[in-house]
Amino acid sequence: MKPQILILTGYGVNCEAESAHAWKVAGATPTLLHLHDLLENPALLKKFQALMFIGGFSFGDHMGSGEVFALRLRCRIENELLDFINRGNLVLGVCNGFQVMVKLGLLPGFDGNHLNRQITLTHNACGVFQNFWVTLGFEKKSPCIFTRGLGEMPLPIRHGEGKICTLETEILQRLENEHCVACRYIDPRTREPAENFPENPNGSLNSIAGVCDPTGKIFGLMPHPEAYLFPENHPQWFRQKMAGKLPKRGLGLKIFENAVDYLK
Repeated sequence: MKPQILILTGYGVNCEAESAHAWKVAGATPTLLHLHDLLENPALLKKFQALMFIGGFSFGDHMGSGEVFALRLRCRIENELLDFINRGNLVLGVCNGFQVMVKLGLLPGFDGNHLNRQITLTHNACGVFQNFWVTLGFEKKSPCIFTRGLGEMPLPIRHGEGKICTLETEILQRLENEHCVACRYIDPRTREPAENFPENPNGSLNSIAGVCDPTGKIFGLMPHPEAYLFPENHPQWFRQKMAGKLPKRGLGLKIFENAVDYLK
């Protein structure tokens, strides 16, 4: 049987079509479910092996990106979410979905505590929404299931609140020591972590673009892998084609394939 993936929709998130297609092409069976329906029947979680929080602008980003979505989950189905995680299932969050996971406390999830917020995502250092492509470098020592074997990857960002920060330097150090930083923004010219705009589009601490929990089964990132499923999604695809470097498939698909391979 194909792995069953739950994708939460509604209340302003808007990447369900491309996210569902990514999982389908990767070899899984995605199901789109409105958040309201899950809150009314949280037992539905038991049918799935992975959960995805998608990008968009949940509840219009009022009160902060992902804040209201996270509060509704915490107040209504926190026990069911913890059971889902404790059964070893996968969780992926992209952009607004990453913001939801951080505000909920699913990440970084140190010591198995997935309901304690320890980091946050705040306004871009530049002060405005940004929408362009960046280069990611994936950390080889990270336990992240989704990023196994990946090196570098161009992906688009579309956010106004993507700056990872924490009030506790100990938490940042623990992210590094336990290899929970799964990917960073890098300068494509030097291949080094990017400190400055635009290579680091939001001023994120330590150039962090994505974080996983210590098990590697829960992963969130700001760039959009579901927006690079076809070679032609890349803004320079024709130049790549003329140079004989056009990939056969969009590189973002690899993140979903890693997850499906693990679940199978």
